[in-house]
Amino acid sequence: MKFIVSSTYLLKNLQVLGGVINNSNTLPILDNFLFDLKKNQLTVSASDLETTMSSVLEVDSDAEGTIAVPARLLLDTLKTFPEQPLTFVVEDNNTVEISSNHGKYALAYADGAEFPKAVEVSNPSSTVLLGDILATAINKTIFAAGNDDLRPVMSGVFFQFSPENLTFVATDAHKLVKYQRQDVTASQVAEFIMPKKPLNLLKGILAGSESEVTIEYNDSNAKFIFDNSELICRLIDGKYPNYEAVIPKENPNKLTIARNQLLSSVRRVSIFSNKTTHQIRLKIAGAELNISAEDVDYSNKAEERLSCSYQGDDMQIGFNSRFLVEMLNNLSSDDVSLEMSLPNRAGILTPIDGLDEGEHVTMLVMPVMLNG
Repeated sequence: MKFIVSSTYLLKNLQVLGGVINNSNTLPILDNFLFDLKKNQLTVSASDLETTMSSVLEVDSDAEGTIAVPARLLLDTLKTFPEQPLTFVVEDNNTVEISSNHGKYALAYADGAEFPKAVEVSNPSSTVLLGDILATAINKTIFAAGNDDLRPVMSGVFFQFSPENLTFVATDAHKLVKYQRQDVTASQVAEFIMPKKPLNLLKGILAGSESEVTIEYNDSNAKFIFDNSELICRLIDGKYPNYEAVIPKENPNKLTIARNQLLSSVRRVSIFSNKTTHQIRLKIAGAELNISAEDVDYSNKAEERLSCSYQGDDMQIGFNSRFLVEMLNNLSSDDVSLEMSLPNRAGILTPIDGLDEGEHVTMLVMPVMLNG
């Protein structure tokens, strides 16, 4: 089997697929890319058993065949080439020879038949949305997903599709993000939990993309089809917690403030907070917000005053500054509102501007108990 392909075009596609491959694999075959050649179409796949991604590349050839090529070695080689045509020839001695303008390179390959077959998504439901919308939804939620192996359902992003809207939710029990699109809908109701790794891959590939993504899903797997690529992954098994139950409905105390002003202030003050609790105190009275932190062990403390717009009773509430910074960083609005009911109930952070028509973001941050 023999084919000719542009070096930069091949590298660009392989770098995306390389994100699927784990650093340490239990099966050695998974350290390879699968090359499946059918005339002038080369399908390249990468897998870690949970996630499989493949792309179809246009090449110059009239041969057919499948081989598994060492991924790391091939990527490292391709990175060093300037743009030029490369000729791949599969030799009889189990090596594939790459010829460039200046030299020849031989890599040992494995039998393509050993490569695990991608799962088929049987009887799928499907939804179509723009790549950029999906990337935004992932971006806005994935940072809030947990890392606890004992609670696998919370380590992914919950997709909730209905004929009214699409909802994406992530939580680690300390913070929660709910991102909703009312301008995109699905034909029927469906729910599934997507693991982080394939979402991070999709986020990187689809950011700013105007192409359509078709999502096919059943109870155990989901498949994302876009441009000349498809990604199939196993879903997280289990029931997602009832997140609606933890979002407080009655929040009479409402603070409105410039996002950047609040973010810089929280960042500065939190430097002086306790290194284990990262606790900061928000004290709101009238049109003044007082942000303070204290690390009693080291006698460090800081306090800042900001002017804000506030309706409600005077109150004090404690938050973990790291969660607050993460959330404020993830919003792109000029102003945000923080709605609260009691010092021991979650605060609701929402952007006031900067959203598309039909786009809604709700962020929930759990308070920490104030001492003294």
